[in-house]
This record gives sequence, structure tokens and C-alpha cells, in this order.
Amino acid sequence: MASQQGSGDDWWRGAVIYQVYPRSFQDTDDDGIGDLKGVTRRLGHIASLGVDAIWLSPFFTSPQADMGYDVSDYCDVDPMFGTLADFDEMLTQAHRLGLKVIIDQVISHSSDRHPWFVESRASRENPKADWYVWADPKPDGTAPNNWLSIFGGPAWEWDGVRKQYYMHNFLASQPDLNFHNPEVQDAALDAARFWLDRGVDGFRLDTVNFYFHDRHLRDNPPLVPDPDATSNDAPDVNPYGMQDHLYDKSQPENVAFLQRFRALLDSYGGRTTVGEVGDGARSLKTVAAYTSGGDKLHMCYTFDLLGPDFTASHIRRCVDNFQKAVTDGWVCWAFSNHDVMRHVSRFAESEAERDVVAKLAITLLATLRGSVCLYQGEELGLPEADVAFEDLRDPYGIRFWPSFKGRDGCRTPMVWEAAVRNAGFSAGKPWLPVPAEQARLAVDTQEAGAVTVLNPYRAMLAFRKSHAVLHDGDMSFLESNRDLLAFIRERNGERLLFVFNLTREPQEFLVADTVVEAIPLPGQSAQVTGGVLKLDGLSAYCGKH
Repeated sequence: MASQQGSGDDWWRGAVIYQVYPRSFQDTDDDGIGDLKGVTRRLGHIASLGVDAIWLSPFFTSPQADMGYDVSDYCDVDPMFGTLADFDEMLTQAHRLGLKVIIDQVISHSSDRHPWFVESRASRENPKADWYVWADPKPDGTAPNNWLSIFGGPAWEWDGVRKQYYMHNFLASQPDLNFHNPEVQDAALDAARFWLDRGVDGFRLDTVNFYFHDRHLRDNPPLVPDPDATSNDAPDVNPYGMQDHLYDKSQPENVAFLQRFRALLDSYGGRTTVGEVGDGARSLKTVAAYTSGGDKLHMCYTFDLLGPDFTASHIRRCVDNFQKAVTDGWVCWAFSNHDVMRHVSRFAESEAERDVVAKLAITLLATLRGSVCLYQGEELGLPEADVAFEDLRDPYGIRFWPSFKGRDGCRTPMVWEAAVRNAGFSAGKPWLPVPAEQARLAVDTQEAGAVTVLNPYRAMLAFRKSHAVLHDGDMSFLESNRDLLAFIRERNGERLLFVFNLTREPQEFLVADTVVEAIPLPGQSAQVTGGVLKLDGLSAYCGKH
């Protein structure tokens, strides 16, 4: 059984959330695509990890142009994933196992096949004419301004019926909703209310800072690079990252809508929100605005730890920057999700290092101040899959191939049984191939093996639960050489010292006299001799003050 870190309405604070990408989790009808019955079937595995909640990526009715992030009905399940009855059964079983259920809400844009957009594009006078972002062309017929789509090209698509452009931050088939229209806000809240009434425990809000655009459609200026930035809006092969996105997102009007969203959740009690913030160098400032005051989002995550840098200086800078910028908000830390290369492949310098890096990464995540989000398969130490161009399904990767291979490499099917076809994911042809190197790391193999990543994950999450200070205790860094990450977690008289050596070379750290007891960390070993802590490369230590 899973057991909640917190209790009551603040269960989310310090919680560990497990992201399920339903397409790739478990297929039960042999069509090669995971489904909600598959999620239900595997809930026992998730609960066995000791997590507090699951986050389900989109399963709503959709043409699947962007793998479900293009919604055509916010209040129904796409037939490829099952039915509303399947969802209700999954929710019931999750709650029975002590797991909260968080679902995606993708409301900054819809599919172009959503009835709202079909009506909106039909004329300039219909009741939903202003539900999307429409604009006249410039006199020469070009787009209204210089805004770009993250998925390549202009953020504007011409529509011959209305003889106007419509805005899309992603694919042309994902038109942006106009949140300046109060009716759009009401419709988004109604969709959330539908799922709250069914019993969901919260929402992960996709691209939460993209809801509003500048009414005046002013051009974005060129980006002046910030040497202290810890995250980027896009890979360097994408021109989107060459603009300073002052006007196409992160507008001040968003705060008032988030207050409306929070008021809705508070009326149900015990519900939570996790906002995805992608705002370049301004991300932490945006998180501060969205999570402060206790009347907007409960917590956010950014892309600061989702890049290639796994060094003490980078981790400290990210956490320090957050703690300075967000004084009364909350963060959700993650190293992997469905949008980035798996962190074992980002951080490990060789195949031999993968297991060591996987175990060290969960040790670090579990000891940081904040909530934690894990991505399916990371508990197995899965590396990024090398997907051939002809097998790609991600429009982002297809558009920027070969300089950027997209997101399919982290979305390949979950591996359950090493000796079974497609590693137990499906008896049919899977929507993405199952790599042999991942199949060898299947759950059943790791359950039976003595040297695995899976069991240290469970042990580390149990360690986190057993120390209240790791739930919401204060965190302060200690001075060390630049190769070590050392910090204190403190709450109600309990003080724990953590030291991480993220280099490949042995390091030493002078331990204060007040450290009276070494506390074993799962999967880690370190020795203190004569007041000197000696750490092997890629290792960690915990001591009790």
C-alpha cells in the first residue's frame, strides 16, 4: 500500500508523484497502445514503490496529432484508452491502494477538431467567434506579428473562411484558446469541475503560463542570453529560443484566472494543482507569481533540472534560486518526464554508470525540499531509446530531425516481463518499438535480481517517508569544494546532513563535531574517519546531528 506523506488537504506538500504516460504503460486489448485498464492492472506496481499519487498524461478524446495534447472533448475518454467507466474503475482502485490521482488539463489550446473551434472558424459573428485568438493579416498578407511556434515556423495559420490568422503555440492543429474571453475561462473551469465531481485529486496544468497573450499582439524582441539562466525554452536548434517571449505568454492576466481555478479546487477540499512553467530565464519569477499567497497554484515545476547538467554547482544554483525567488510557494522537482531525454542517458557518461547514476539521482531527489515527480520506467534505470526515423511518431522530432530527435525516445513502452513478447506491454505491434536493452531491465527481472535499480528506489522512497524532516523541513546549503553538494534538512529538532559527490573522483568533506551518527542511505556507502568524510565518485552520505 502507498502511504501519504502529508495528511488532510496538504497531502501534496512533500508528496512523491509517479507520472504514467498511458499510451506506453500497459496495453490490454492488443492494439499496441496502452489503455486505462492497463493502468488499473499495474497499479500494484506503482503502489509498491511507496509513492503518494499518480499523474496521468492525457487520455481525453483527441485526433492524437500531438499524442493527446490536442483535445477535442475535455469531458470524455478517447476510445483508444477505454471509457469513462474504465476511468472510474481505475480511480476507485487507485484510491483503494492509497494513491491519489492527478490528471492532465490541456487548456491553453484545443484540437482544431474540437466543436468550439469548428464553430469559431465558421464565421466572425457566431457565439464562439472570439473563443480563439484570431487576428487580421498585415496589409501585405503576412502574419500579424513575429511570434513563433515551439514546433517550428510562425505561430499563425491562415484560415480562408474567416480570412484571418489564428494563433497556435504548437501545431497548426492546436489553436490557442482566447482566455481574455470570460466564457472561455468558464468553459475551462467547467471541464475541471467535471473531473473533480468524478473524484480526481488534482490537475497537472500543461503549459500553465501560455493561457493569455498580449492583447496588442506586440512583436517579441530578440533574446539577450542570460549567463545565469538554468533552463531554456527550446533546444538550440529551434529558432523559438532566439526570441524573448514577452508577449506571447506569461501575461499578468493569468494570475486572476489561476485564482479562479484555485477557488474551484478549494471548494472541494484536499485537491491540488501542479503547473508546468516554461518561461526561460524568467521561469522562477513566474513560479513565484503563480504559487505565492496560497490562492493560486499549489506547486509548479520548471525545466531547470531537466537538462544535461548533473553537477553540484548546477543543483545548488537551481535550488538556491528557487528558495530566493519563491519565498512562500512550493516546487515539484523532477529529473525526467515525457518531454525530455531520460536522465540516466543525460547524466551517465557510460553504460556501466547507468545504475549508479539512477540510484544516486533518486537519493538526491528524495532529499531535496519540495515534492517529487518520477516518470514511469526511471525506477528501472531505463535509458533513452534510440528510435529510427521511420518509427518516429512525435511531430516535434520529425520537424527537427536529425539535429533534434524529439520525445519518442523517452516514450517507448514500459517493460514488465523480459522474456515475453514486447516485454509484456502488448501482444500486438506496439505504437513505438520496445528496445532489447530496455527489455532486459524489465520489472520481473529486477524483482528477482539482487543488484537492481528498482529495490533501491523503493528503499529510498521509504527512507524519505520515515524522516518527517524530508517532508517539508527547511533546507540550507553548507560550504564545500565545488565538486560536493552539502546541505542540512531541519525540522522540529531533527537535523540531517546530506553530502553528495557528483563527480567521478573520490572526494573528502570535513564533518562537524555535531554529527553524532551516520545514517545508512539505500544503495550508498561512505566512511567517516577522524572527522573526515570520504566519498567515492557518484556517492552520497547522510549523518544525524
